[in-house]
Formats: sequence, structure tokens, C-alpha cells
Amino acid sequence: MATDRGLKAFYFKCGLTQMVIPEYMRHGLTDYVNDGVPPGQFLAAIICNDLKAAVMYADDTNLENIPAYVNFFYNHAPMPCWGSKQAMDSWIAKKLLERTIANEKTIAHETNQKG
Repeated sequence: MATDRGLKAFYFKCGLTQMVIPEYMRHGLTDYVNDGVPPGQFLAAIICNDLKAAVMYADDTNLENIPAYVNFFYNHAPMPCWGSKQAMDSWIAKKLLERTIANEKTIAHETNQKG
């Protein structure tokens, strides 16, 4: 998913201006996209397409780089994981279910190996 596209996904150039998703935000971003880990307030606002909240919760670095987040989600993230609060909540629930099923399969496999 997000990490499969490499570092290029975190950068966005508009005219002569280079914008970037800061390194300290990348782990939370990829954890959300890949595993459905609930994001913090700023990232949740970006994911939910809530510009007013994104501006309110952004630190100075993220405020300057909001277009890089828009670029990331539009061009590099699965469409169902962003765009509204409902999309975010559904993505988190979907990924939780996937992890639960994977864990149950692992436990069943380990139990069968012991027995």
C-alpha cells in the first residue's frame, strides 16, 4: 500500500514550491493506510477532508505542507480509506477485522501444530 510506493509518495511539487510530509508524520500515516491504526487529530482531519480542522490542528510544518497530504491520499492511498469521516471509520473497522481474522488463523495454526 502506501509504503510500497517509496519515499516519492511523501513529496509534492507545485510550481517551484516543494512540499513534503514530514518524517515524523510518515509512521502514523502509513500505519493508518496499511493497518487502520486510528490517526491523531490533524491526520484525521486530512483524511476526513475537513480543511478547517486540519488547519486548526496543524503545527507550523504541517500547515505549510497540507497539499503534500492531499497529493498523497489522492495519488497513493486506496480510495476507500479517505474522503470523509465515514470512510475513515469504515477503513479502521475493515483493517481491524482483517487483523482479527489473521490473528485467529495464526492461533489456530499454532494450536494445530502443537496438537
